[in-house]
Amino acid sequence: MSNREPGFDTLAIHAGAQPDPATGARITPIYQTASFVFDDVDHAASLFGLQAFGNIYTRITNPTTAVLEERVAALEGGTAALAVSSGHAAQLLVMHALMQPGDEFVAAKKLYGGSINQFGQSFKSFDWHVKWAEGLAPADFEAQITKKTKAIFIESLANPGGVVMDIAGIAAVAKKHHIPLIVDNTMATPYLCRPIEHGADIVVESLTKFLGGHGNSMGGIIVDGGTFDWAKDNRFPILTQPREEYNGMVLAETFGNFAFAIACRVLGLRDLGPAISPFNAFQIITGIETLALRMERHCENAMKVAEHLKAHDKVAWVSYAGLADDEHHAMQQKYMPKGAGAVFTFGVKGGYEAGIAVVSNVEIFSHLANIGDTRSLIIHPASTTHKQLNDDQKAAAGAGADVLRLSVGIESVEDLIADIDQALAKI
Repeated sequence: MSNREPGFDTLAIHAGAQPDPATGARITPIYQTASFVFDDVDHAASLFGLQAFGNIYTRITNPTTAVLEERVAALEGGTAALAVSSGHAAQLLVMHALMQPGDEFVAAKKLYGGSINQFGQSFKSFDWHVKWAEGLAPADFEAQITKKTKAIFIESLANPGGVVMDIAGIAAVAKKHHIPLIVDNTMATPYLCRPIEHGADIVVESLTKFLGGHGNSMGGIIVDGGTFDWAKDNRFPILTQPREEYNGMVLAETFGNFAFAIACRVLGLRDLGPAISPFNAFQIITGIETLALRMERHCENAMKVAEHLKAHDKVAWVSYAGLADDEHHAMQQKYMPKGAGAVFTFGVKGGYEAGIAVVSNVEIFSHLANIGDTRSLIIHPASTTHKQLNDDQKAAAGAGADVLRLSVGIESVEDLIADIDQALAKI
């Protein structure tokens, strides 16, 4: 058994964790401390110089957070990971490590509305510029690549529309132009999809969603796939140029296939500071232990709700890749054969006002801006998560006036269907 590769469910419970050496505690303790005592002056110097691994200050490393990082890296099939305060913080640190002022990256239009706003608005302050792919095909991404392009960004399963992206096809474009492919795997989780196996170089996730799973803790994570050759050219100077603050160390040479995760930690997290709290890390570790069980139920329930809505006389359409006649079903079977996830959209007849009426009348579904909870959630994206976008951007993102997004929880599915029915009846 010692040579056996652990299964996903086993990794979700055991990866990164050992009984506490000081007390024998089986559950990873919450190391609620700001800083750590050094053995001696030489030990301190080696830690600050990146010549040894260890703990200095919880903004940079923490033993509780380290278990979370190792566990998610194992589940995603990456070489290393960095946990931070939110999914948005993860995206910021990734781009900080890749981009210089004036640089560009290509992104899918089918993204979470907050990411669209972060990329299109906030990143302008850093002089980083997004170019939007006009469609979903790999050629649509290649058409936007210029000499300034430093990355491609997609979601494996797009929020809110549930579009399954052609990860392998887009990865081939990225490799052709020697730029990393970044995949946000929040909606799918590594239980349904492991983007690194399909050619992704970097994975980001909001730990707040399905990995934590209980809507109680904020977090984000960056997973280094260890697949990108940073030393091939000088396009990514943060990794390939000597770092003055580390006595001329070249991160790509020193740390090899986990150099990107190190760069995000010792340059991005160190200086920008969006650290995750040890308590939140502990909560998310606990949530991950039941990820496989929860995702099975999420997918089972979502399929039944989607099938019911598809036949409902007050519903115009349903977009759920798990449905056999959905336009994205073939991609779902290729990349996520265990299920199409818990989140999908549908169009209610009557448009904007009808959508508002439904979210105002649900009783079990909670009307709030989140996904990935054990509880079922509903939102009208056009009036909330995507409100900052213009009408064309909303339509492109799959958040038109008639769209409702469900995050189907793990309650009794008969109760969820009855709740949706009574809310639709009040239109």
